[in-house]
Amino acid sequence: MSSSWSEPVASDVSKDEGNAESRLIVALSARALFDLEDSHALYEAKGVNAYAEHQRERENELLEPGMAFPLVKKLLALNALEHPGLPRIEVILLSRNSSDTGLRIFNSIEHYGLEIVRAAFTSGAPVWPYIRPFGAHLFLSANPESVRGSLRNGVAAATLLPARARAKDHGQLRVAFDGDAVIFGDESERITQEQGVEAFARNERELAQTPLSAGPFQGFLRALHQIQVAFPKDDSPLRTALVTARSAPAHKRVILTLRHWGVRLDEALFLGGRDKGPFLEAFGADIFFDDSTHNVENAARHVAAGHVPHGVSNPE
Repeated sequence: MSSSWSEPVASDVSKDEGNAESRLIVALSARALFDLEDSHALYEAKGVNAYAEHQRERENELLEPGMAFPLVKKLLALNALEHPGLPRIEVILLSRNSSDTGLRIFNSIEHYGLEIVRAAFTSGAPVWPYIRPFGAHLFLSANPESVRGSLRNGVAAATLLPARARAKDHGQLRVAFDGDAVIFGDESERITQEQGVEAFARNERELAQTPLSAGPFQGFLRALHQIQVAFPKDDSPLRTALVTARSAPAHKRVILTLRHWGVRLDEALFLGGRDKGPFLEAFGADIFFDDSTHNVENAARHVAAGHVPHGVSNPE
């Protein structure tokens, strides 16, 4: 998989809505938005017909919020600010349900007052081909294959471990990222795994003035940056953080890369190999993205976490 990434091609929108470059667009699956694990277990055990009957019988029963629900709620709440220069936030539902079995999902969306009006129901077919036409900057799903399909097509994506929502009590939206193979390419991590820590440190010292390549989440980070620049730094509804296992002196290349890109991160935690979970909880992350399954499992004990199956740590 190439480590050279660009922002996704935007889909056409009508003139009264503006163009997609002035928007932050997030696509997600129904299992990321709502707790559908009982229904999914029924599908796995008894097949699509039993699942369809179950959903139709319960289409007026509300679904409980899932892992991505608090993130979506905070993202959509930004639209109410109507702040000059603030990009419009759009959330799109991509589901392998049929439109018939998906009625329960939209009934729940309506009940919770979520401004989600665009959707694709594929009746079991892959959803990832529709991510780029919708112009999404990010795709969240409980299905690893859908996530990999998105990443292969140049759109940031992460696998969420299905679970009930874990809301944070602060009003600010807080998003945290790992560095290598997430925001940045995986070239430095590849050196660590193939040649060892000393070779990694030597490489980072020698290339300190050379920007790291872009990883799959650079485009999403840039889109978040457009929200940040619309507000004074001390009055922003969004706060971002880099939470990385790097330590000094390897931090220098990271800082200079972000400066080269012209992208702001509010906090940077260089942990030198410490477990990330407690630090993410202290930051108050609404979601954290990492390419390491170990780090995601550790983080998920504290905050919502998404696995990014990209780079040398995630061979296909």
